Amino acid sequence: MSGKIGLSTASVYPESSAHAFAYAAALGYDAVEVMVGIDALSQQISAIRQLADHHSIDVCAIHAPCLLFTQRVWGTEPWGKLQRSAEMAAAVGAEVVVVHPPFRWQREYAANFVDGIAALEESTEIAFAVENMYPWRASSRRGMEMYLPGWDPSEESYANTTIDLSHASIARSDPVAMAERLGERLRHIHLTDGSGSAKDEHLVPGRGSVGADAFLAHAARSGFSGDVVVEINTRKCVDRAERERDLKESLDFAREHFAVPAK
Repeated sequence: MSGKIGLSTASVYPESSAHAFAYAAALGYDAVEVMVGIDALSQQISAIRQLADHHSIDVCAIHAPCLLFTQRVWGTEPWGKLQRSAEMAAAVGAEVVVVHPPFRWQREYAANFVDGIAALEESTEIAFAVENMYPWRASSRRGMEMYLPGWDPSEESYANTTIDLSHASIARSDPVAMAERLGERLRHIHLTDGSGSAKDEHLVPGRGSVGADAFLAHAARSGFSGDVVVEINTRKCVDRAERERDLKESLDFAREHFAVPAK
């Protein structure tokens, strides 16, 4: 099993990507996943390379700017964003680009998404790991499908996928069952947690009810060799010391549970 334990730069927001690299290096993470977003550093290949070199830490993945609040980062044309994400990945030595499925209103993009992702992988030699999302719901009522071709990547023919445990929690979807459906197509993991609410909570793993420990144990037993990236929400931390404790707790959780039991 060769997977790294990485830290998403999103985990330190509202601090910058530079702070994420510093936390990762200080706490003993193996790598960083760069969320391309409104932080100007996250959009610059040269800055990311300098941060990786300065802290002697790998960049394991680039998260394409496909969130609602990053719709205008790197322009508004979605395929152009993915091409630029692949270029950044190649330049910094990352093998994976994490991408969300299109929103419902992006009909032209969505119509060719599955085939387009396959074509991008072939032309760039970068894995585009499509992430599980969730129905949007304001309460316990039935959710609205806001993604095309759908929120569950196991229902499509993607060669590479990402499972995010917070998203699985919102969808009330069993992540172990999803991993079993995906098999070797599971390339990347976002380690976090959720309580089953309609909010995308991104809790410290172990503080929710999605079964992050059992999921990691299953991934280890199944021979998962991709990277496990901590993607938590630390915006409510009162200071940097509390944020650091949450990041350390998440790393310790990953190290404990992403391990093959001794026979």
